[in-house]
Amino acid sequence: MRTRFRWLAAAAAFSLLAGACADGGETDGASTDTSETEDTATTSGEDFEALAFETDLCGTEEYGGQLQKIEAVDEQTVKFTLCQPDVAFPSKVAFSAFGILPSEYIEETGGGLQLSAEPIGTGPYKLQEWDRGNQLILEKNEDYWGEPAKSDTVVFRWSAEAAQRLVELQSGTVDGIDNVGTEDFETVSNDSNLQLLERDPLNVFYVGFNVDIAPFDNELVRQAVAAAIDKERIVDNFYPAGSQAAEQFLPDAIPGAVEGFDANPYDPDKAMSLLADAGMPDGFDVTLSLRDVVRGYLPNPVPVATDIQAQLAEVGINVTIDVQESGTFIDNANAGNLPFYMLGWGADYPDATNFLDFHFGAGASPQFGTGFEDIQGVLSEAAALTEQDARNELYVEAADLIAEHSPMVPVAHGGSAVAFKATAEGAHASPLSNENLAIVGIEGQDTLVWLQSAEPIGLYSADETDGESLRAAEQIVESLLAYEVGGVEVVASLAEDYESNEELTEWTFTLREGVTFHDGSALDANDVVKSYQVQWDAADPLHVGRVGDFTYFSALFGGFLNPPPAEG
Repeated sequence: MRTRFRWLAAAAAFSLLAGACADGGETDGASTDTSETEDTATTSGEDFEALAFETDLCGTEEYGGQLQKIEAVDEQTVKFTLCQPDVAFPSKVAFSAFGILPSEYIEETGGGLQLSAEPIGTGPYKLQEWDRGNQLILEKNEDYWGEPAKSDTVVFRWSAEAAQRLVELQSGTVDGIDNVGTEDFETVSNDSNLQLLERDPLNVFYVGFNVDIAPFDNELVRQAVAAAIDKERIVDNFYPAGSQAAEQFLPDAIPGAVEGFDANPYDPDKAMSLLADAGMPDGFDVTLSLRDVVRGYLPNPVPVATDIQAQLAEVGINVTIDVQESGTFIDNANAGNLPFYMLGWGADYPDATNFLDFHFGAGASPQFGTGFEDIQGVLSEAAALTEQDARNELYVEAADLIAEHSPMVPVAHGGSAVAFKATAEGAHASPLSNENLAIVGIEGQDTLVWLQSAEPIGLYSADETDGESLRAAEQIVESLLAYEVGGVEVVASLAEDYESNEELTEWTFTLREGVTFHDGSALDANDVVKSYQVQWDAADPLHVGRVGDFTYFSALFGGFLNPPPAEG
């Protein structure tokens, strides 16, 4: 029996509960074999040589990943075979980290920086110019397969200052802004020339530790820091309406969040007792790293850091604040170079795997240092189940283990908003922070100017985790599936249909006919296979990217195949 997913049914299956993006690890096993085959027997075109990549090591110590095989069945059909069931698979492939590029272009560029600086996709906009440090200009794709973009040109600009973003919107030099300042919600709401569009708080701000670096290699120290932070005070003083203190990593609206969870509550006396038990009764000195970039989960980075500094000083922990350039900070965090830092996460899709598996699963980046096998085991078991009630039972166990090990301290789920001119038609806010600017237009204007919090770091979304980078890339490069505009439900994109077997281990996608890339080449199944394979196989010479982390692939699909040997 095969299960066929039509779009309304699929959307219901993966939508949020009633009432309900960003920020690579490697497996430790020995090198494994990936076989590549070329098959022309099942192709529809005489010259089409179908690509297929697979491994026979599912479930072995050498390979802990989820993907077993990717194959082009024919020019318009792609099939994924998984090592275990994955109910969230459509939501994962809809994410922009798995955007499809021309296979020839990937090979031509060597898989490296050119993909990040000069992406070629199928989207409603294509890159015209990236004047680094100033602006990013996109031009309308006249050959787009879908609804044409409303504006001929979209200009991305950036400013770290919320007040500056609002002033530019009020003066008319920009048409829309991201992350309205905490104090500016009322101002925008009361301005008849503007429109305020709020997002649900599907995010988390946390203070992270690398558990391999002293003194945070001591679990009691990490628990002490958790007990010393007054989350309610931070939310009350620095967050807009609609925000809430975080008692767990998962936002309440994500299936799997534990109702009434209350671990490591604010208790400075307990914090000092834990430090004494850890052999540090007088506290210690430490550096807290962050980037001064406003995000929905962190609207006031430096003031929040300063408040955390003051709170920890009360229990004897002396904090020096280290503000890093945005791209440098993200790269350092993903590489596990930061002992103590402030970071956050916004939902890419509405499932616990996006939050928990990405950060604490077997394929997670080393930002928290060495992972915890007990957490990884529970998450792996939960991800393979299809019944949400059964998964929820395991997520209770996972929440308890995460609180016990405390690789980070969840602080807040932040409310946020975008704002547009009142005349902007199609204006919307996305709970996933992936606003689709192609549907936004202003009568009488050929150009739409968007002002966000920071410059994109790179546009090869496979090797980025930064929200400002991903939003820009999403206008250019598309994935097999997508999320509905302003929502979280999975909808058709480059694949017009898909189906799975009953076990949810085989997923087959039918590509849309007549789609072309910005370079004029036609989309086919090999483009999909190659776009995934160069992420999957860490030993492939095209597995390069901007920095080579490919964090999303490793975290969401359980790890890489053929990780290169460790240096030294």
